[in-house]
Amino acid sequence: MQTTSSTGGFDYGPFLLDLFTLLLYAIREKEKPNKKYLEELLAVLNLTARRNHLPSQLSGGQQQRVAIGRALITRPSLILADEPTGNLDTQNTSEVIALLKEASRKYEQTIVMITHSKSIAQTADRILRVSDGVLTDFGRCRE
Repeated sequence: MQTTSSTGGFDYGPFLLDLFTLLLYAIREKEKPNKKYLEELLAVLNLTARRNHLPSQLSGGQQQRVAIGRALITRPSLILADEPTGNLDTQNTSEVIALLKEASRKYEQTIVMITHSKSIAQTADRILRVSDGVLTDFGRCRE
């Protein structure tokens, strides 16, 4: 029996973990999980109803939201998102971008996102352009 689950580009290691466990797994061992924050985060991620599902039982968009949840659970001030919507359909892309923007505002986090999509880039507060490894445009802050 194979115990490794690798679905949608996400490698969950040698164990099949449910959503709740995946989010808790991201918390450093010395910290006690804040269950109220976890419940709030599940609601923001629109994953409350899927909390006990295995990764293989989640859609690509839901798996991406779990990945975002793992990033948010430790309350970092900076989130680096490399093509967070690269493998998603149009609807899930819109939902993930909206979620990132909401998290940025709600939890006062800075998100640095890498994307090749001009339409996704246009949703950002500031756009920096890189061409051939060189920063070519420092962008403007939106008012």
